[in-house]
Amino acid sequence: MGKHEKERDGFKSRTGFILACIGSAVGMGNIWRFPYMVSDWGGMTFLIPYILFVILIASTGVIEEMALGRAAKGGPIKAFGVCTEMRTGNKKTGELIGLLPVLGSLALAIGYTVVVGWIFKYTFLALTGQIAGMKQDMNQIGGMFDSTASAFGNNLWLVIAVLVTAVIMAMGIAGGIERANGVMMPLLFVLFLGLGVYIFSLPGSSAGYRYIFTINPKGLLDPRLWIYAFGQAFFSLSIAGNGTVIYGSYLKDSEDLVSSAKNVAIFDTIAALLAAFVIIPGMAVGGAELSSGGPGLMFIYLVNVFNGMPGGKIVGIIFYICVLFAGMSSLVNLYEAPVATLQERFGLKRVSAVGIIAAFGCCIALLIQGIVSGWMDAVSIYICPLGAMLAAIMFFWIADKEFALKAVNTGREKKIRTWFLPLGKYVLVPLALVALIAGAVLGGIG
Repeated sequence: MGKHEKERDGFKSRTGFILACIGSAVGMGNIWRFPYMVSDWGGMTFLIPYILFVILIASTGVIEEMALGRAAKGGPIKAFGVCTEMRTGNKKTGELIGLLPVLGSLALAIGYTVVVGWIFKYTFLALTGQIAGMKQDMNQIGGMFDSTASAFGNNLWLVIAVLVTAVIMAMGIAGGIERANGVMMPLLFVLFLGLGVYIFSLPGSSAGYRYIFTINPKGLLDPRLWIYAFGQAFFSLSIAGNGTVIYGSYLKDSEDLVSSAKNVAIFDTIAALLAAFVIIPGMAVGGAELSSGGPGLMFIYLVNVFNGMPGGKIVGIIFYICVLFAGMSSLVNLYEAPVATLQERFGLKRVSAVGIIAAFGCCIALLIQGIVSGWMDAVSIYICPLGAMLAAIMFFWIADKEFALKAVNTGREKKIRTWFLPLGKYVLVPLALVALIAGAVLGGIG
């Protein structure tokens, strides 16, 4: 194992690491769920608790997962094993528990592959003018998505999504993942910003902005608002005991990961806000209500809105390119934990590990196309929050206090304050349990 660790790939720069983590965090939740939640709960009424929870989770969970991976120089299996070995002298228990978030990451990646396949298809349809050609015919627009999201309805584009992902990953951490995110993330923000400026110039958009900045004090008293805001922040920041842990393991000891976690949280929130500032005023321009989150928003309702607004063809092209970048960057992150596991446990070369995981992921994704919604619900409701809770328990409860503090403070000039460990122990871990229980009761909270 020592030999493999010496040959271990890694991020070449702090900026590359941050962009990759931002790419992991910025995904479909920012684009098809966040604007809907902002609309459904009343603008600032939702944003206030959401931002509070982002600060809390970034200050604990994101830092903890990055630190855990970097200290162990490995993914969840190795990292959990390091923690239990400290406590009991037995690393096998931790390694067995660490298998769960890896399998969760793979299961989520497989479901996400189906969705990214849809995005590849819609990006192609937008570029070739076929989306604009459907005009505002809701039967045609809805029928297109229904056929795409059916069993074996999008085979070609799903395979293309897997191949593109595999190529990026096979090129390595620095040569593939870091380089790809270095292009996709800045472009995503620039394009989204451009879309936002254009939507701002259209008549009728002001109603959308007024709604976003509305606050309903009574709404803040609703416990469900706080649960959904927490769920959105929890899942948006991509803590699940897998992707952030494995990316952290590629980070140099000289880097300040507390600062990195802060940047990830800031830019993930900016991406979500940009999506809201494009979609909600855009729906206002089209005279439509933001009545649906999930796939219906992005592949049905927004198609209708784009086709009814001035310059809608170009808006649609730019929008789906942005969504494609968000989807691809997250998909690469989700597949990384299982790929790294094959490398760590079996000593496989990266290209071989990527090939095995990509082939397996593609086969299962093709089979679940018709039931992907239920698949994604099961994984996100149960496995992701459980993985996040297990990682937090390992770091804050099982590992030595000295280990945890050293892991966080390595590479940092100003040492983290004493509040960090109690906040992780007594706030983050119980909240992860809340996410698991509330998700099960409410049918998903993020």
